[in-house]
Amino acid sequence: MKITILSLFPAILEGYFDDSIMSRAVGRGLIDYELVNIRDYAYDKRRICDDGPYGGGAGMVLKAEPLANSLDSIGVEGKRVIYPTPSGRIFSQGIARELAAEKELIFICGRYEGIDQRIVDLYVDDEISIGDYVISSGEISTLVLVDAIYRLVNGVITRDSLEEESFTQPLLEYPHYTRPEVFRGLEVPKVLLGGHHAEIEAWRLRKRVERTLETRPDLLREDRVGEDVLRIRDELDRMK
Repeated sequence: MKITILSLFPAILEGYFDDSIMSRAVGRGLIDYELVNIRDYAYDKRRICDDGPYGGGAGMVLKAEPLANSLDSIGVEGKRVIYPTPSGRIFSQGIARELAAEKELIFICGRYEGIDQRIVDLYVDDEISIGDYVISSGEISTLVLVDAIYRLVNGVITRDSLEEESFTQPLLEYPHYTRPEVFRGLEVPKVLLGGHHAEIEAWRLRKRVERTLETRPDLLREDRVGEDVLRIRDELDRMK
């Protein structure tokens, strides 16, 4: 997969691609990336990329010309262009899986009050929100999307690891423990030390249901989970 990101502040993004799992994915050729500085495509002497909104109002808007020039320079035909914005559809694991199947993704990092609507009309395929709140940096919201997407590309992370994660199924993840066995008086649950795989799996499923019931009960709809999960859910409900 190739990931191209258009930004006024590409330095914010650079370190992300040079470290940890992403760096290894790039090194193995699973992920390719390009960071495009929008200011390079503003042709006035001061390289101005924003202006006040027509009709008045607070804040500034990213101008259409430098954005269009930068998009045209990389070629968007046949590529999926994404604009992270609070006005978009709420991001989910399902959307991440959908986007992970693409060969190339292009992200536009907004700033200030956003971008000229004509760029959305002419170029953008998806407007996506990372949640019901507002942040000042389109770079940060873009990295949230990228991080959720690239790890689902084949070969980046093992299938076994992905299958046990939160939201892969409609359940949150079970708690994890590692050495030492006792830390500040708190012990690792005995079931995890016994080596009985069936008992461990049963404990983990119960903890997943327990955690989901506590913080995200909306995920435990009867049309989304199996009978084993419903049985544990009902048992936990009776114990309240």
